[in-house]
Amino acid sequence: MKKALLIVDVQNDFCPGGALAVKDGDKIIPVINRIMDRFGMVISSQDWHPADSVHFEKWPPHCVAGTEGAEFHPDLETNKIDLRLLKGTDNKDDGYSAFEATNTSLADFLRENNIQHLYVCGLATDYCVKASAIDAVTQGFHTYVITDAIGAVNAQPGDDEKALHEMRGKGCILIESGEIQ
Repeated sequence: MKKALLIVDVQNDFCPGGALAVKDGDKIIPVINRIMDRFGMVISSQDWHPADSVHFEKWPPHCVAGTEGAEFHPDLETNKIDLRLLKGTDNKDDGYSAFEATNTSLADFLRENNIQHLYVCGLATDYCVKASAIDAVTQGFHTYVITDAIGAVNAQPGDDEKALHEMRGKGCILIESGEIQ
């Protein structure tokens, strides 16, 4: 069973003090660091928006390409990441899903490396994690969402629970980090 870990958008702007902070977003980082060694392949995504992105009509400016806010949180062990995906790079694109990366086709990369099982963690449960996990199922991968390694924006109360319900309904398997084999 070939498996990979997808770390979605653990960036400064999504952590406390950032432009679009997830409450306690940095609390998932120790869990992610602890589980990386369980995977033969570790992939990360980063929002990498141009300053004039239409995405900022819906959201405060965040993760602008080349800024400190767009960088990975300094506590994330980036030396264990095999592939970095950039998404939302077009000024007309929201880029929620890691499968929308503009520098590499994630689906092709996973298939070329015979990955069948994709484990998803990161920020934010109700947007980029959800979009990436659902796209993984759509692309035919066995998809697991690591519930103790995700955090939600919760623009509306309960968005996190709605996202988990939607992912489960689309075929994602919800697990905790201790269940990864």
